[in-house]
Amino acid sequence: MKTSKELLASLSQTALMPQEEMLEVGRKKGRLFIGIPKEISFQENRVALVPDAVALLVNNGHRIIVETNAGKMANFQDHDYSEAGAQIVYTPEEVYKADIILKVAPPSPQEIEMMQQRQTLISALQLTVQPEDFLKQLISKRITAIAFDWIKDIDGIYTVIRSMGEIAGGTSILIAAEYLSNVNNGQGAILGGISGISPTEVVILGAGTVGEFATRAALGLGASVKVFDNNIYRLRRLQSDIGTRVFTSVIQPRVLAKHLKTADVVIGAIRAQHGRTPLVVSEEMVSEMKVGSVIIDVSIDQGGCFETSEVTNHTKPVFRKHGVIHYCVPNIASRVSRTASYALSTIFAPILLNIGEEGGVENMLRRDAGVRNGVYIYNGTLTNEVLGKMFELPYKDINLLMAAM
Repeated sequence: MKTSKELLASLSQTALMPQEEMLEVGRKKGRLFIGIPKEISFQENRVALVPDAVALLVNNGHRIIVETNAGKMANFQDHDYSEAGAQIVYTPEEVYKADIILKVAPPSPQEIEMMQQRQTLISALQLTVQPEDFLKQLISKRITAIAFDWIKDIDGIYTVIRSMGEIAGGTSILIAAEYLSNVNNGQGAILGGISGISPTEVVILGAGTVGEFATRAALGLGASVKVFDNNIYRLRRLQSDIGTRVFTSVIQPRVLAKHLKTADVVIGAIRAQHGRTPLVVSEEMVSEMKVGSVIIDVSIDQGGCFETSEVTNHTKPVFRKHGVIHYCVPNIASRVSRTASYALSTIFAPILLNIGEEGGVENMLRRDAGVRNGVYIYNGTLTNEVLGKMFELPYKDINLLMAAM
């Protein structure tokens, strides 16, 4: 047995010998294979990634394939994508060989057929237009499906909905200005006002994101703005965020009807938390509005908040009823597809970079609760309670699935 002096000498000698360096074990980064198909949904003009975002991802080592003419309707050409480092392919079958499919509209049954087992799909969900077997098709392919309209940012805000709402709000006022003018057989009025003439009256129903940005645009043009909403908190927040006093009121039928009679433009921007948007403007109220006034029903994708609303499209966007011009196109953001595509890219590019940094979709979902909120199918398992109850399918909590892995 060694004496204490011998033991001390042995330890000192060991300490002087070269030691193995202890390095931090980092996460294994992954090279993503991303496919951008051409949108085939009716009048969907947006593209999920613009060339600038593609260049950023390619420079970070990721591979991106883009179907020919995928960005054409947003005025991005194939050579813009190829110069950014993407590979241009000429059939959708080639795009759907990618590991991650990124698109704007939900996939059609034909597109789902082209998808591979265990792919990741990032797209809108748009439940109201989905066939009954939509979920079953995705589940059978063991897809991980993420609805980007349900993704939240660090502040708990639905980031894509907020961004598209900002676009829809501002654009709705510009659309109203078009249909007030003589160019589109309107009453020949300017939206706003000039010295010595009473300004245009704009009534906005809803004080959410769309209502806020419609208010900003209308005030910027010099219009007189009145905002109605049944949520006092939203009305107060709108007043605070805009920084100027505007007329606000809760939705009381008699008060609303009174102000609709003198309105030149009415913007419907009420959103329903679940189900259909409530009808707050009756046909009788519309019949008492001024001839040549304009209704822009931004809520039409949830059924609309005017009793007289009927779904229209970008080819034939308006109709007249009781002498009032109705614009009821569900997808207003596609009217300004280039701007909308840039807005989507600013959201998707960081998410894709994060997936690569984390070493794959599963690792990213464990760490990012905001994106995890958008998952409705995980490796073929339905994870959304609302969808499970709506389609009478079994479902599991995504957080429990993540914890079990």
